Amino acid sequence: MNITEIKSEIAGDSYYKVEHPSGLTIFVYPKEGYTSSYAIFGTRYGSINTKFSVNGGDIITVPDGIAHYLEHKLFESEEGDAFVRYAKTGANANAYTSFEKTCYLFSCTDKFDESLEILLDFVQDPYFTAQTVAKEQGIIGQEIKMYDDSPDWRVMFNMLEGMYHNHPVKIDIAGTVETIAEITAEKLYEVYNVFYNLNNMVLCVAGNVTVDGVLKVADKMLKPCEKKEIKNYFETEPYEIKEPYIEQTFPVSMPLFNLGFKEKADKPLNENQLACTDILLSALASNTSTLYRKLMDSNLINSSFSYELFEGPGYCSVIFGGESRAPKQAAEMIKQYISDIKKTGIDKEDFEIARKSVYGDSVSSLNSVSAISNSIIDYEMQGNEIFTYIDAVANARLEDINARLAEMLNVNNCTLSVVKQPEEV
Repeated sequence: MNITEIKSEIAGDSYYKVEHPSGLTIFVYPKEGYTSSYAIFGTRYGSINTKFSVNGGDIITVPDGIAHYLEHKLFESEEGDAFVRYAKTGANANAYTSFEKTCYLFSCTDKFDESLEILLDFVQDPYFTAQTVAKEQGIIGQEIKMYDDSPDWRVMFNMLEGMYHNHPVKIDIAGTVETIAEITAEKLYEVYNVFYNLNNMVLCVAGNVTVDGVLKVADKMLKPCEKKEIKNYFETEPYEIKEPYIEQTFPVSMPLFNLGFKEKADKPLNENQLACTDILLSALASNTSTLYRKLMDSNLINSSFSYELFEGPGYCSVIFGGESRAPKQAAEMIKQYISDIKKTGIDKEDFEIARKSVYGDSVSSLNSVSAISNSIIDYEMQGNEIFTYIDAVANARLEDINARLAEMLNVNNCTLSVVKQPEEV
């Protein structure tokens, strides 16, 4: 078993990476003086992984929404529901499926070892029958309809639909009522046995924990398995957007918009690229930026305005969005501002304010056991490391930010998605 301590001189903190004999990569981040603990157990398997091969075999295609469906079903076992077991330890448990991963988690202030045993037990012990799978279809069908009735959800997926020609990121994480009807117990076991291999998974624990304590539970509960070579397949995705504008009518009090700039996604961004992008976006659109003030002064946005880098395997975009009384005008102002700033570059003072803000947020997040664990697992699955990212933010230079600006945010390659009342113009 290989245990490596990872230190940050800048943050003044450290954590441990364990290559466990079972094949699982484990991260332990002890926080002295903390009473709470948080654990997250994730697999590199999300909604976009519907076409894959194993050990060089034939390509397997599974229904949209099956990763999310599997997440729901995994909490059940012949012995009962995992949530009932957690209730006995007092832990607060949850799970989620994203585009590229599925994670199971809990937080607690007591009985951490027992709660960790539950987590490692039920995630490694699938139990699917035709009857239980059929019962879940109605539940998830209702969840799909609920998201279809959410204007925030629709404005985002409409944008992705307009932005991407072929990539499955444009497909709802939960699938559709039609696709989940194709899911069977056999198909759930098929994808489980491929992607829920410990060599394809990560466990991260932070808070009132020790390496020895976590490994004692891991040694007891983990079931070693043979590593599998998993290859995911995606159709070729052009750089150009599919549609520049998509509109949907909806009963909303104020129109919503998402303006997405499609970026090149040849390979994942490294820590330096992520740091430069985060600083750039903060300088461009944070609530201290010139653009934000212009939009506010023009009454084109309110405090709901936000921005994000949206990136994963084979997809990458920058999204600006929120409520607006005139979404098209807001989008045009954003695009014009970006065009202008590309000519002059980011101002040095704006850069310093943004760099300090991103750095401060990154370091302060190390005070939250949930933020630590979620960040570490996110970075690990991207092939990155959290302290390296923080160092990159601290050492970023203005010329690096402007170089990033020059290669991003093509105002001729963006999609505007709007959700508004039918009678609004």
